[in-house]
Amino acid sequence: MDEPRWLDEHEMAAWQGFVAASNLINRRLEQQLKEGAGLSHTQYEILVQLSAATDGSLRMTDLADRLVTSKSGLTYQVTQLEKSGLVIRRSCPSDVRGVFAELTQDGWLVLRAAAPGHVATVREVLIDVLSREQLAVLAESLGEVSARLRAAERKGPAPLEQSR
Repeated sequence: MDEPRWLDEHEMAAWQGFVAASNLINRRLEQQLKEGAGLSHTQYEILVQLSAATDGSLRMTDLADRLVTSKSGLTYQVTQLEKSGLVIRRSCPSDVRGVFAELTQDGWLVLRAAAPGHVATVREVLIDVLSREQLAVLAESLGEVSARLRAAERKGPAPLEQSR
């Protein structure tokens, strides 16, 4: 079996910085949204995605893809939002298996109220910490990582390499 390509010092610093920063940012956003709006970060992102859709609704499969989450995890979160009256589910008229999530009027109001605090926290923990150049590099770099991972997911799991 081939020896793993261990990370060098520079690569390890990048990896550890990414892991720590992403965990700390997620924790801070989760805390701010819970305290400020009574929402989880995932629930907030569901409302954002639905608000960006043409008619305030998306098929659950499309919503899961946009959020990069499992269908079961999304179903749980949408159920919680439904119980709060922020989202409703409706059947797809052209596909009996299809289900849409739709933002309610109360969902719009909660999102509008939550957005200023959320964006202020995003600015505080990331945007205002970095220069415009650093933000451009970050956007390009993470965009490339996301694009490659999404392309790999569409192809399905890679076969295990055979040892020589």
